[in-house]
Amino acid sequence: MTSGQPSTTVDGVLRRTATRTPARVAVEYRDRTWTYQELDDAVSRAAAVLLAEGLEKGDRVGAYGHNSDAYLIAFLACARAGLVHVPVNQNLTGTDLAYLIGQSGSALVLTDPDLADRLPDGTRHLPLRDTDGSLLDRLTTTPPYDGAEARTEDLAQLLYTSGTTALPKGAMMSHRALVHEYLSAIAALDLSAGDRPVHSLPLYHSAQTHVFLLPYLAVGATNVIVDAPDGDHLFDLIEAGRADSLFAPPTVWIALANRPDFATRDLSGLRKAYYGASVMPVPVLERLKERLPKLGFYNCFGQSEIGPLAMVLAPDEHKGRMDSCGRTVLFVDAKVVDENGAEVADGTAGEIVYRSPQLCDGYWDKPEESAEAFRDGWFHSGDLAVRDAHGYYTIVDRVKDVINTGGVLVASRQVEDALYTHDQVAEVAVIGLPDDKWIEAITAVVVPRGDVTEAELLAHAREKLDHFKAPKRIVFAGELPRNASGKILKRELRDRLSGA
Repeated sequence: MTSGQPSTTVDGVLRRTATRTPARVAVEYRDRTWTYQELDDAVSRAAAVLLAEGLEKGDRVGAYGHNSDAYLIAFLACARAGLVHVPVNQNLTGTDLAYLIGQSGSALVLTDPDLADRLPDGTRHLPLRDTDGSLLDRLTTTPPYDGAEARTEDLAQLLYTSGTTALPKGAMMSHRALVHEYLSAIAALDLSAGDRPVHSLPLYHSAQTHVFLLPYLAVGATNVIVDAPDGDHLFDLIEAGRADSLFAPPTVWIALANRPDFATRDLSGLRKAYYGASVMPVPVLERLKERLPKLGFYNCFGQSEIGPLAMVLAPDEHKGRMDSCGRTVLFVDAKVVDENGAEVADGTAGEIVYRSPQLCDGYWDKPEESAEAFRDGWFHSGDLAVRDAHGYYTIVDRVKDVINTGGVLVASRQVEDALYTHDQVAEVAVIGLPDDKWIEAITAVVVPRGDVTEAELLAHAREKLDHFKAPKRIVFAGELPRNASGKILKRELRDRLSGA
């Protein structure tokens, strides 16, 4: 590939590994295997396919597909061709789907055939795989792209926020920001070429792709991509020695720990366990560590706008601080501030703000929201936290999820942790609902593990908490609404239960 001067690009991460270890297996997906050289060649050919569709540098390209090798190749091909990749949750339909495609101005949508009918009328699209003329099908007949490289400062991706509190916003991620984040992930998470990671969370989500898959490609590991976090498949891979590293949000770890065979399967081959995307209840983490005492647990914390990794709590740092999200990673500066932006003393709750080369360049076509988030040279995260004297941060809550009950502010996480200590609570989300007396009444939405009554859980909570922090009400549910990254959609719960 011709170039003027060396640049730091997302696709360059793969190219360098392919140069170092061309014959090493890079990716396994179903019955297909790609060496690093084969994968790099496929990316160059896929870039040529996209440009042959009439796309030009800077055009946005939507990606609306399931996990697959083709999905990965398409992302890297966009990076190589100078296009802006727009990952779209494959569960979106209707107006939500139309909003992301329309707001991003995607000129083309890469999709799987079973999803194409969901696209808004008139959407130009190209199948990723599983049909004649798909991106994957055209690789064998298309010469590789050999044009100019993208530049370090060019946009690589519009990474839409999860939209748990408002309409999603497209964080503008440059090549420079993402590559810095990859280096932070490698250093903080002890990623190495000898690891056998399995990637089961949706690749459209930033954590699976940017904290694990791309950093692991940078170090030269063999990556197993699977369709979904299916417990049977994951346990089979671990027992067969094909996977020793797994990332999952707390909701998936809870589901795995609740499986009847969790206590009997041979999971000793699992060496590294990563969790993040939402708060891990301390009682659940304690149960996991008791079952797998030799397994190293890493807490990964951050958000889309910073690539998304900002802090890590390593295995040897958990003792005595199980509720902490750790310390800042290699390229991140952080501080805790009050409502006026002044830094607060250690031990005092406030909002975390960041400075970092990993940060996005603002929100796509949303200048007011960009100006609100980036103030005084810092990005305002919306997370309420406490920092201790040793530099460890503990998340108290999302600023918007703190409950004002009777004029006293209560963090929902503390109430959730108390309820998780009851053996009949499988999952719980605590929210504040409008109340004439209390302003907001603390309400716990519980997915029960077995037979339990509201009175029993209220009494249990009152034993564990100060009286003003105890829930006023327990609502039972079959499941909690969440996005594909595992974040519980508390806004949806509040909307659903307000006035109920």
